[in-house]
Formats: sequence, structure tokens, C-alpha cells
Amino acid sequence: MDRRDFLLRALALPAAFWAGRAAAFGDSSKLVFAQLRHGGNFQPREHALRRLAWELMDRTSLQALPQPVLLAADDPELFYHPFLYWAGEGAFQPLPDAQVGALRRYLLYGGFVLCDSADGGDAFDLALRRDLGRVLPDAPLGRIPYEHVLYKTFYLIDHQGGRQIVAPYLEGAQVGHRLGVVYSRNDLGGAWSRDDRGEWEFEVVPGGAAQRETAFRLGVNLAMYATCLDYKDDQVHLPFIMKRRR
Repeated sequence: MDRRDFLLRALALPAAFWAGRAAAFGDSSKLVFAQLRHGGNFQPREHALRRLAWELMDRTSLQALPQPVLLAADDPELFYHPFLYWAGEGAFQPLPDAQVGALRRYLLYGGFVLCDSADGGDAFDLALRRDLGRVLPDAPLGRIPYEHVLYKTFYLIDHQGGRQIVAPYLEGAQVGHRLGVVYSRNDLGGAWSRDDRGEWEFEVVPGGAAQRETAFRLGVNLAMYATCLDYKDDQVHLPFIMKRRR
């Protein structure tokens, strides 16, 4: 196991492990979201991750820093961050080959990528699928069934959230036995975004506040999955999960 693999595996330990050691390790033990810097409009929802980090700390034992870091795919610092947010609006130029290779290594070493279309249109969608096909040529995107552990890592979720509902499902790409990539066309970041005055930056349609809440619950589940993987699929949890579903 090389150093980068070790770091990602260490960061993927359960939240309870880190929460109990926050005082000893300081900020280095906290989740810091990384946001992918690429050739297009890579930060269409500037305040989205900051708000999600706040909600994570308010709702769970996971500790996070509110300010994300903007990184290119081939920045070595990326390997210190288990959660990479790839947002966009409109078309963008293909990632350079070096960044494609670096992103593939990041995923193979245990990294997790959330892709989020801010506009829900075809331009970003086509560009994203093009580059994901280069990063993971043997793992195409496919619909994630609602039985997947992703929908029960913290909240039990059976529908989608976001600023809008372009697709009533999430897509994902498998890396080994886990989801390495999750893709939403519903603009999760737009539902999360809140400005410095505490005002929501974008209207959520058609479901309003309930749809925004679902977007936050999905965000929490995604963060828990990125750091804890499939521990909630353990048989010991199933009776409690089924009881809650009833």
C-alpha cells in the first residue's frame, strides 16, 4: 500500500472514529470537500459545499471544514480528500490526458466523485460522459437502484432532490465493489446554496422546501458513503432499516 492509498483508506474510517479523535488531530481529521477545477464553469454554485458542510456537522457526528478547496485533477493534494465535487454548467473542453490518468488513480485508490449538473442540459451532460468514459472506460454510468446502500447510509431516501428534477434517479459508476462516481442532473448544489446573508440563492421547483430538504439528505448520505462506504449494508442494520421503511 503506497502513501496515497493509505491516506484515502485512513480518511475513509467511520465518522465515529474521527469524531473521538478530533481534539488530538485538529483540522487534519475533518472532512474537507475538494471541488474539481476544469476548463468550463466549474463553480456555478459557489456557496453550495460550504452549506453542505454546515449541515453535515449539524445533523451528524462527521466533522467538516466549511471552505472547500479547488483542485485540478492532477494536483497531488487531491489524494488527501476522499470526496471530490465535479460541478459544471454548459460544455467544457476535454480534460488533458494527464488529468484523466490522475483522476483514474484517485478513484482506484479509494476516492469518491460526485458529479452535479447545474443546468440539467445536454452540453454539460455530454462533456461529462465523454470524460468519465475516458477515466473509467470499463465502468459506464448506470442508474443506481433505490435498494442501494447509498439511500440508507444516514437517511432513508426513496426519491430525488435538487434545484430541479431533470432525472428522477441518480447514476453511478462502479469501481470494484463500490460506487466511485455518482452523477446527479438535478443541480444538488443549487438546492444547497445559501448566501452570506442566510438567503437561499435559488428557487427549488417543483417541490419547494421538501425538495430542498431531500437534496440536503442526499448530500449527507453521499458524504457518509464517501467516508464510511457500505457499513450500513451489514446484516445487523437490516431489521432496523426495514422497520423504519414500514
